[in-house]
Amino acid sequence: MINILYNLAEVSIGQHWYWQLGPFFIHGQVLITSWLVLGLIIGISLIANNDLKLIPENLQNFTEYITEFIRDLAKAQIGEKEYLKWVPFLGTIFLFIFVSNWTGALFPWRVFKLPSGELAAPTNDINTTVALALLTSFAYFYAGISKKGLLYFKRYISPVAFLLPINILEDFTKPLSLSFRLFGNILADELVVGVLITLVPLVIPIPIMLLGLFTSAIQALVFATLAGAYIGESLKDSH
Repeated sequence: MINILYNLAEVSIGQHWYWQLGPFFIHGQVLITSWLVLGLIIGISLIANNDLKLIPENLQNFTEYITEFIRDLAKAQIGEKEYLKWVPFLGTIFLFIFVSNWTGALFPWRVFKLPSGELAAPTNDINTTVALALLTSFAYFYAGISKKGLLYFKRYISPVAFLLPINILEDFTKPLSLSFRLFGNILADELVVGVLITLVPLVIPIPIMLLGLFTSAIQALVFATLAGAYIGESLKDSH
């Protein structure tokens, strides 16, 4: 049964370097770049907050700005009463996507050769974006059920019972829209830059790469904002 679910869940676009773990095959190059992204985030956080000062300087000032930004985002989307405990989740989602996207736009992953496939940003793999979207889905279901219990499911028949199929379908389309929006934008950006570098290697790709940095940051913000909005919606008191 587990093998059947695994085969249904695995999606492959392009060539990949597979690692075998027992009966399962996973995308090795995605794990490598994901570990590097997480290592970069953790490393900067440890260095910046190793010697905290009352008046922040340098990296501490930068990390505190990021923290305040994420707190404000969570407060705006979830509400002042409930937002604080969701800051770590939204912050992790935002930073992972943001750093992944920027490393894909700035760092020449393809320079490093693999036995098969090629290195790319973690968010360039649809399985990564689907996993992030499913985590978001679990988060807003957990938020709603932990606050309202089984009364959470009353939302499916509100304001009228015949909307039940539409409301259920909406919950299934949320992770799909989150995952495909992020994956499609990052893949398209990397393809455009790759083609332009091949055709016109000196001048034209530079503004496209700068535009890619901007859109990469926007995609991270959009994903985190929608995740917060969905969690806030599930916590909202029904009338």
